[in-house]
Amino acid sequence: MAIIKLLRTAWDMLSEEQMQQHITTGCEDLDHILRGGIHCGEVTEVGGVPGIGKTQLGIQLAVNVQIPVEYGGHGGQAVYIDTEGSFMVERAHQIAEGCINGILDNFTDHDRKILACQEWMQPNSFLSNIFYFRICSYTEQIAVTNYLEKFLKEHKDVKIVVIDSVTFHFRQDFDDLACRTRILSGMSLKLMKLAKTNNLAVVLLNQVTTKYTEGSFHLTLALGDSWSHSCTNRIILYWNANERYAYIDKSPSLPSASAPYSVTSKGIRNSTSHCKRVRMM
Repeated sequence: MAIIKLLRTAWDMLSEEQMQQHITTGCEDLDHILRGGIHCGEVTEVGGVPGIGKTQLGIQLAVNVQIPVEYGGHGGQAVYIDTEGSFMVERAHQIAEGCINGILDNFTDHDRKILACQEWMQPNSFLSNIFYFRICSYTEQIAVTNYLEKFLKEHKDVKIVVIDSVTFHFRQDFDDLACRTRILSGMSLKLMKLAKTNNLAVVLLNQVTTKYTEGSFHLTLALGDSWSHSCTNRIILYWNANERYAYIDKSPSLPSASAPYSVTSKGIRNSTSHCKRVRMM
């Protein structure tokens, strides 16, 4: 019977893919190359240099997932697992205000005043729907990952899990690299299963490190090739002159493409450059 439950047709898989839900990033150009936003039911890794906006994007997604269904969102909740102490509640409050104002901008002055009085349209309401875990060691990270299955059964409105960053403790506390690889592999399999079973998005923020190849140093995502198979999609954030770009580095369903974005006081938004462009590779 267990084997029968694993059986699906290719038509079933296509139908599921066509009905797949997405969480908006707040940037139309980035949503465009992602065909709607971050995919639910999948694990997406987001990597980049410090200051490029990884945590900003993580917080933005934790806010945007709460946009009500009638306004194009999910009406969901978020889990934010913070391994570095990067999460800033004041910034989350600011991004929530930006999200609310973005919704209100679509209405007339009269309707805007009525909507603004509703309880869910308050920034504090958004903050109360972000479940925050502060992780101080790799053992705590493993424990919380194992606990997520039970937590998600008790909180069925959770539609996104953000880990910021997934690699921090594993880069510092391990001498036995084979043991580290086994632990990370087990953790990634659990996260993939949770994403699929609960139809939620898992977003893994990752740091960069240097790698020496062909006589020179290059920036690469932390934990190397062994970790590169642990996600469904990979997005690289990078600088191009003074402009931030997001590049789809890996995806089974999306072509490689890049799009500019900005980090503003309201959160992740379209690029402020006058020469915005989306490049398909």
